[in-house]
Amino acid sequence: MDTIDKKLIAILQQNARMPLKAIASQVFLSAPAVSARIEKLEAQKLIQGYHAEIDQQKLGYHITAFISLELSARQKPEFYPFIEACPNVLECNCVTGNYSMLIKVAFHSTQELDQFIGQLQHFGNTSTQIVFSTPVPHRDVVISPEEE
Repeated sequence: MDTIDKKLIAILQQNARMPLKAIASQVFLSAPAVSARIEKLEAQKLIQGYHAEIDQQKLGYHITAFISLELSARQKPEFYPFIEACPNVLECNCVTGNYSMLIKVAFHSTQELDQFIGQLQHFGNTSTQIVFSTPVPHRDVVISPEEE
């Protein structure tokens, strides 16, 4: 990955819908050359998808929470398919510390969250933190073109 590829990734993180011609003018290449580079980055799985940023509140998801779950290694084969199938799970991370899983969820109500936690407790102890506000929302990875 060279400096131009890094600049392409940075541009696409800011606006994945930017026209190829506009991107090309920023990296001083032709639109077909930019398209080929983007396809190569996608094939290498450096670019894994394009997403719309939405306002969860406007869709009625008023409760965002982080749930820590104690999970034994022997439960992972059963747990992974379960958690993948839960549409309210925004993210699930295997982490270090007293709990082995950190799960980010969004629900319409605390009642729905409580019901979900009850299902999770089949796998182990939980600890839940409900989000009041998000002073730093999801942001892009910093791409430094100078680093090689």
